[in-house]
Amino acid sequence: MFDKKLMLKVFITLSIVSLLGDVVYEGARSVSGAYLNFLAAPTIAAGLLAVGEVLSYLMRLMGGVIAQKTYSPKKFWSMIYIGYSVNLVIPLLALTNNWFIALILYFIERIGKGLRAPVRDLLISEVSEGIGKGKGFGIHEVVDQVGAIAGPSILGVLLAYHPDEIGLGFKLGFSILGIPAILLMIVISYAYIIYPKPIAARIEKTGLTLKNLKRSYWLYLGGSTSAVMGLLYWGFISYYLQDVVKLGVINQSEIPLIYIIAMVTDALIAVPMGVAYDRYRVFSLLLIPLVAIPIPFFLFMHVERTSLYIASIFLGLSMGGIETVMRASVADIVDYSSRPIAYGIQSTAIGFSVLLGGLIDSYLYQINMTDYIILVTLFLEISAISSYIVLIKYGRQEKPLLEGYNQ
Repeated sequence: MFDKKLMLKVFITLSIVSLLGDVVYEGARSVSGAYLNFLAAPTIAAGLLAVGEVLSYLMRLMGGVIAQKTYSPKKFWSMIYIGYSVNLVIPLLALTNNWFIALILYFIERIGKGLRAPVRDLLISEVSEGIGKGKGFGIHEVVDQVGAIAGPSILGVLLAYHPDEIGLGFKLGFSILGIPAILLMIVISYAYIIYPKPIAARIEKTGLTLKNLKRSYWLYLGGSTSAVMGLLYWGFISYYLQDVVKLGVINQSEIPLIYIIAMVTDALIAVPMGVAYDRYRVFSLLLIPLVAIPIPFFLFMHVERTSLYIASIFLGLSMGGIETVMRASVADIVDYSSRPIAYGIQSTAIGFSVLLGGLIDSYLYQINMTDYIILVTLFLEISAISSYIVLIKYGRQEKPLLEGYNQ
């Protein structure tokens, strides 16, 4: 039987952990492409940032496999501990002037995020049962985004105060991010103390088989990977914005500010998206590709300050949907006993989508064919919409997908 007070306490604690984690890695991520550009990295390096995402999602698959096979609560918590402790590499970015080493450090941070993510999502889906999974993931995302706003704000302020010494602004920012990296390890320890034996670690699970993953899961996965591949990756966008700075359209300190706008939008949309999901289930997935389509238009069609900020709003809407609706959908489409491996497969597929999309966009930008970036986005997002429509029609045969929807 669920202890609602305990579950709420664990939920809040895990949300604070995510908040501190976001301060660290979103702070570093907000200027990732710009920092590589500052270190004189080639354009393709911005696309290679997506390799870190693939490594992250491959680790999520490994984490999902371990979670699927283990009945040990200590292994569950150890993956979270190790995953978050890797955030301590972020301050090391301040010590390097080599773009390749900086890229490797970004990769290491992504690996840690990947290892912890499946278990964290399992725990969130578990402790949010009482308030609704969509709303739970939505509230978690809002708290998460507070950190995602604070981290880039730190970098933005420091870059603004050191306009003539951009390198100093970067290095001070990366150094300061070490403080929340240490604090989050303390909060994780508290979460372990109050909830040492998660139900997800003890419940009987199926073996490592794909037989229990229904057709609806694969339809969902196809649409989601297409939607994510079509969404422009921030590492690429920030690299592009660094070139826009050189054109005099925006200032250097506005790059993290544009990212902050996306994070604020993400935070504002997260709970409404979660509530919409609890009400309409898979119907709410359609919003994700719809709001991703305008992004490249605003970035490339008319390069001016206002259009860049509008693009960041649409980016935030897309990210909010991915972090709430996409994550919550797995928990409803897949039985509890198969969720670990389902989350792992989903994360890995999305990771490769991020990589492929990032490399395609970077290459097209390098050869000065931004019009084709728009066409690629349009094609992929329309494909995602088509997959989701088929899923909705198929989902009418599966009550969990449409539960709560009143026609």
